Amino acid sequence: MIDEDPPPIVTEITGSIAIVRFNRPTQRNPLSLDTLQELGRTTSALFPRNDIQAVIFIGSDDVFASGANIRELAQLDSKAALKFSRLGQELFQTIADARQITIAAINGYCMGGGLDLALGCDIRVASKGAVFSHPGAKLGIITGWGGTQRLPRVIGRARALEFFATARRYSSADALEMGLINRVGDPVIECAIECVREASALASPSSGIEQFLSGNPQSSGQ
Repeated sequence: MIDEDPPPIVTEITGSIAIVRFNRPTQRNPLSLDTLQELGRTTSALFPRNDIQAVIFIGSDDVFASGANIRELAQLDSKAALKFSRLGQELFQTIADARQITIAAINGYCMGGGLDLALGCDIRVASKGAVFSHPGAKLGIITGWGGTQRLPRVIGRARALEFFATARRYSSADALEMGLINRVGDPVIECAIECVREASALASPSSGIEQFLSGNPQSSGQ
């Protein structure tokens, strides 16, 4: 009997918070085609809901998300590759434009397209053991999901170039120092929920915080 893959995405709703979990840690939580499609269906269901105040994206075990499935990419012709790239671009832009507060709760390895997804979120928090990298340089490829635009806006052009050109791995302490993440804490899901509580306590209909979080600083990431 052949074991079936677990669902790529698992969603839990607690009160006004939706927790979207990448659910294939034995495969390093790849952002494969079926994962992106399921993530698209999930966000399409969550983002229109007025009762959802925040959406937290988190991985499982020691992996947040590891980006595209390289073996899958190798099978794509140029037309299919362009379609796959646009799918990721549009999905991550949808996350960036969401009315809700979006938080990447980075529980471990955050690589390539996984980092692109995190960059589309309003807030990024990480566990002490989190690792960040854009390893495409080792493979002769570059991200096509908006990371080349968003990362320089977050950490500056020089550091972003280093990220992309060297494929170096950065610790959560490095990421905090350069402004890539907002805070470090364990368990990271509790850190993310605390961010939601703090934002909720400060926000009001006239405060403009929601408009700021979903406005121009995150837009045009393609």
